[in-house]
Amino acid sequence: MRNSAVLAVRRGVSGALSCAVLAAAPALASAAAPVPEEAARVPFAARYQAELHGGIVRAANASAKGGKGTETANDGAAIGYVDVDDNPDTYNSSRAELRVPEGARVAWARLYWGGNLRVGEQKPPKDNGRVLVAEPGGQYKAVLADTLVGHRTAEGADAFQASADVTELVRWATPGQWTVAQVNVAMGRSAVGGWGGWTLVAAYEKADEPLRRLSVWDGFETVGPRSGELRVVLDRHRYPKGAEGRLGVVAYDGDRGTSGDYLQVRTSRQKVTSIGDSANSVNDVLNSSITEFGEAGSTRFPAAGNTLGYDSDIFDLRGALRQGADRVHVRLGSREDTVWLGALFLQADVRR
Repeated sequence: MRNSAVLAVRRGVSGALSCAVLAAAPALASAAAPVPEEAARVPFAARYQAELHGGIVRAANASAKGGKGTETANDGAAIGYVDVDDNPDTYNSSRAELRVPEGARVAWARLYWGGNLRVGEQKPPKDNGRVLVAEPGGQYKAVLADTLVGHRTAEGADAFQASADVTELVRWATPGQWTVAQVNVAMGRSAVGGWGGWTLVAAYEKADEPLRRLSVWDGFETVGPRSGELRVVLDRHRYPKGAEGRLGVVAYDGDRGTSGDYLQVRTSRQKVTSIGDSANSVNDVLNSSITEFGEAGSTRFPAAGNTLGYDSDIFDLRGALRQGADRVHVRLGSREDTVWLGALFLQADVRR
C-alpha cells in the first residue's frame, strides 16, 4: 500500500466463526445462527492500526426504539423494534450512510452490533453472532461474528456485542446507505430498559489527504460505580501542535439525563482534556446519541435524536491536540450508570 505502514490485528478464538457472505433468502432470515464462543469480559485490544494518507468513517443506527409515549426514556420504557425495510421476515432493520470519499480505497472495515437480550422478552444468545447486511442497492447477506462475542448478565440486563470483518463487502460496494437487520435485541419493558444498534467502521486510503495515524480498539468491558473506569492506551506516537483529530466511541446503555459519564484524553504527562460537545456534555457523554462533532452527521433512517441507550459518537480532538501530544490515552467511566463499552477509534494527523 503506497505511503503507508499498516498493522491489522485479527483476534481469533478456537471455534470462532469467520465472516460469511451468504445469499439471504427469506427462510434464512429467521434461521438460528451457529453459536460462537462468548465471554463475560473481552479486554480492549488493538483491532486495526495504520499510518496512511486517508481516514476513518463510520455509519451507525439503533435497532430499538421507544414505544408510543416513551420515546425519550430508557429505564422502565416500553421498547419496540426499528424496522425500515419491507421484508416480512425481518423483525428489526435500520439504515445509515457510510461516507467514503470519492476516489478513496477502503483499506479495512468492521461491523459491530449488540444490545440487551432481556427486556419484556428474553432473546436466545445463540443468535448473537449473526446479522443480515444489505449494501447500498443490494440484497441481504448473512454476516457471522468472526471473533469472541462479549456477553454478560449483570445489573438486570443481558448485554452482548459481536463483530465481523466486512472489508471485502464494503470495498466493492457503491456509495449510499447500508441496512443492518436482525440484531438480536429484545422488546418489551423492564427497569433497566432496552437498547441495541450497530456501527460500521471503515478505514480508507486517499493520496491527496493528510498523513494520519488510524487506530481501532475493541472489546467488551463494563464501567460504572462498582466496575470502575476503562483505560486504553490508544496511541503512543507524537503529534505536532495544531494537529487535527477525532475520537469515536461505541457504547451501550448510556442513559440520557443521568450525569456522571465522562471521557478524558491524556496527551502528555501533564495534560488531560475532558471530551464533550454540544450534543454530549462532558458530564453526560454517553447519552443515547449518534453524532459527529455534536451534529447529526451522515444520513440515517430513522434518525432519532435519542437512541434509547445506544451510543456511537465521534468527538473533535483538536482541543486536546492544540499543544501537540506524545500519546493518546483514553479514560472512560460512569459515576451513576452501568455502561458496556464496545469500540474506540482514533484518527489524528501525523503532520499539519
